[in-house]
Amino acid sequence: MNVQSNRGFLKTVDVALIGVFSAMWIVLHLYFGPLGFQLLHLPIFCDISAFLTLIIAVWIIGKFGGASTIGIIGSLIVLGIRSAPFQIGFLVSAIIFDVLCLAIRHKPLKGTINVLALSLFTIISAYIAGIIIGVLFMTGGVYWALTFWGGWHAFGGLLSVIIALPIIGALEKAGVRTLKGET
Repeated sequence: MNVQSNRGFLKTVDVALIGVFSAMWIVLHLYFGPLGFQLLHLPIFCDISAFLTLIIAVWIIGKFGGASTIGIIGSLIVLGIRSAPFQIGFLVSAIIFDVLCLAIRHKPLKGTINVLALSLFTIISAYIAGIIIGVLFMTGGVYWALTFWGGWHAFGGLLSVIIALPIIGALEKAGVRTLKGET
């Protein structure tokens, strides 16, 4: 696969990681997201399913195209299995997230500014997912999607960052980056 990024092409290990994180996206969206929706009637767990996956993927893959590909593969498979058209909102938000991460060169933990930018990118992307889903698939109307539904998605994005950062810290301590020949 020859997808060029800001640090070269996606390598075999990157493609393998895309497969792993696509599977993570699918499993979380099929089980964790609906559980939260049934318990709370809110999309927070759906956002965590998407953005926890994408944040960790951006950290480990570190190249443009990884998060987009995960969002596309994961959303289309979930859409095929569950017939969940709202996945279109998450698919679009994954691409937006990947594009926004170009501003930090897909290095989310390189300094405080990058961590803050990652947080902002996640919240923005989740908010956009909420707007798309609210306008296209919910019955609340545009104002409702821009305020209530988008707001809850943004909150889910923030929770994703809060959950992902300690996980990445633990993975860093465990030396997971050595899988890619990085230290």
